[in-house]
Amino acid sequence: MLDLLPILVAAGAIVGFAAALLGVGGGFIMVPVMYWAMSGSGVPEDIALRTAFGTSLLVIVPTVLSGTWRHHQNRAVVWPVALILGGCGAVGALVGSTLAAHLPGDTLKTGFGIFVILVSVRMLVGIQTEGVVADWSPSPRTAPLVALGLAMGVISGLTGLGGGALMVPALVLLFRFPMLRAVATSSAAIIFTAPGGIVGYIVHGLGVPGRLPYSIGYVNIVVFLALIVLSIPMAQVGARTAHAIDARKLRLLFVVLMIYVGLRMIGVFEWLGA
Repeated sequence: MLDLLPILVAAGAIVGFAAALLGVGGGFIMVPVMYWAMSGSGVPEDIALRTAFGTSLLVIVPTVLSGTWRHHQNRAVVWPVALILGGCGAVGALVGSTLAAHLPGDTLKTGFGIFVILVSVRMLVGIQTEGVVADWSPSPRTAPLVALGLAMGVISGLTGLGGGALMVPALVLLFRFPMLRAVATSSAAIIFTAPGGIVGYIVHGLGVPGRLPYSIGYVNIVVFLALIVLSIPMAQVGARTAHAIDARKLRLLFVVLMIYVGLRMIGVFEWLGA
């Protein structure tokens, strides 16, 4: 596993930048990298995948804290919305991580890939409608936010993602948030969502044989440390970049990367012999 540390450190740098830039936790990059690294090192695939999910959520917390602080300084976070989404998301993430601990590994892997592709396609459809929104409200109705937070949390727990892949397009397309506000508010909500999933992966992974050394449940401390070395400082860079580039280009970049990762996790490239 030591020979994989440079790869994990590099992945952490990309994750930190993407998390703050796009308002996501960065799990859509971390989960595949960790899964491929651990399963390639001899860890059983189902345990490697659950450990990737649990560790991803732990890495997400300090990463999005760093990026959110920068967004907060720029007054882009809508905190009342973030707190509702995050609180409900924590409950949903605990439920989702509990489900993930009992589902077959192949089901989780395929489900992760399909979810990433579906979200990327939905975001691609919305690119043409994006821009500065004049009639958005910083105080949308509470009931839809609660529903979104719970759904986001369950998916976060099931996939090891922070939930931003769902929150950002939902805030833009359903609640008419400007893209930058959606990115910043999503980042803040993830701070509260991720711990719910972390607790679930720790509890349900205790005592499971075949895990890597230095694991607490389905969370590995060595992998976590390797990923956060550069993720926190790079989150600052990503947050600054988000305030300086065109929103449509931002979304298109996100979509292309998500489609690739989704196809890879489903196994399309293996079917094609690539």
